[in-house]
Amino acid sequence: MSQTKKVVVWSKAGCSYCEEVKSYLTENNVEYSTVDVTENDLLRDVLEVKYGIRYVPVVEISSSGQESYKAVFKVDLEALKEALYTP
Repeated sequence: MSQTKKVVVWSKAGCSYCEEVKSYLTENNVEYSTVDVTENDLLRDVLEVKYGIRYVPVVEISSSGQESYKAVFKVDLEALKEALYTP
């Protein structure tokens, strides 16, 4: 994967799907930052405004030069791989 991608994982403590996503990214040397929504309804409000959902994990991916993010909502590593590796 190109280093020009920025990846943000929205997650919460105790979420096995969130941990699965972060493990996949780590194992594949994909740098990412995390937004922890645990006990923070304001951050869930942000997700609702942006995407119409309040659940996690959500993975946002942006390429260099783009101001918007592609978001992956599915708990599906294949969907995540496609979003990461498709220009």
